[in-house]
Amino acid sequence: MFFAPAVRTRSHVPARGVDRSFERFLNDAFFAPATGVKVEQDDQAWTVSLDVPGVTREQLAIDVDGTVVRVKTVAEAARQYQAAYELPAEIDAEATTAKLENGVLTLSLAKKKPVVTSRSIEVK
Repeated sequence: MFFAPAVRTRSHVPARGVDRSFERFLNDAFFAPATGVKVEQDDQAWTVSLDVPGVTREQLAIDVDGTVVRVKTVAEAARQYQAAYELPAEIDAEATTAKLENGVLTLSLAKKKPVVTSRSIEVK
């Protein structure tokens, strides 16, 4: 399951779009669709809940790259899981948290604050 942005930003690079399309194709073709996924949003963050029974904290790897979050298990895990989700805005990796409790992984993906680069210039 992917969440594709409706509006592209300046940070969008066409070559990355091809990579993401290929990644979507692979996920749809070779991995079972994610069941038990719940996404909620507020002004500060997205909250994503995933059912991953039989997986421990040490067996999970979570990567954030721009607008994409990838969740996968290590090779030694008894249950293999791999998924990638694309959100409509950049994720602040520093403020993002993950919690695994009773087989449910809860990701709190903080929204990155837009950087204002405009300045006022005094006319002399």
